[in-house]
Amino acid sequence: MDRVHVRGSILVVDDEPTIGEVVSAYLQRAGYETRVASDGDAALAAVAERSPDLIVLDLMLPGTDGLEVMRRIRERPDRSSAIILLTAKGGESDRVTGLRLGADDYVVKPFSPNELVARVDAVLRRIDTVRADEPVLTFGALEIDPTARRVRCGAREIALTSREFDLLLFLARHPGRAFTREELMDHVWQYAFYSDTSTVTVHIRRLRAKLEPDPEQPHWIETVWGVGYRFAA
Repeated sequence: MDRVHVRGSILVVDDEPTIGEVVSAYLQRAGYETRVASDGDAALAAVAERSPDLIVLDLMLPGTDGLEVMRRIRERPDRSSAIILLTAKGGESDRVTGLRLGADDYVVKPFSPNELVARVDAVLRRIDTVRADEPVLTFGALEIDPTARRVRCGAREIALTSREFDLLLFLARHPGRAFTREELMDHVWQYAFYSDTSTVTVHIRRLRAKLEPDPEQPHWIETVWGVGYRFAA
């Protein structure tokens, strides 16, 4: 594939060869460079060799399963790869665990390859939308750097996943305004057909655990009962 036209690098991790090949083919057709790994250990080795922009990760893998693979990836210092999970239809608990570990999105099997490509487009587009000249947002001890994608609270640097960062940045760009979960899905996840807004609740909970001295009495991200959430400037 001509490197000039590559939109990004994707690692597809699935133990079913047909799924890996089909997903890879659709992503290549959409302009992405792809690699395929058939198990968790191969996936970790591929990430160690060259960290991709995004990983399409099946949870049901032989040996080292998908949740453990994601846990190890999120423990890496750069934490830079976005992750979309492939999950079974009834695997709600695995999806919630995956979101808590830092997944950016998930797709339920069986799925349309075109839908998966749309999810990949949306996740990477969201990551690339930050303007290079946007100044650091400062709210007392809290600093959010859109360009470097870093968050500091006093002397402490706070490690966030890409989705956590984008959710915080969106709320901080609109201090004092309340957003519904559906509005946050539309603006932050940027996927019009996403119906499960519980992922917003999970991400807010994770953000509070990382940002707030007392997550049960949040200072930065407030709940607006009957509406959703707002960032308190």
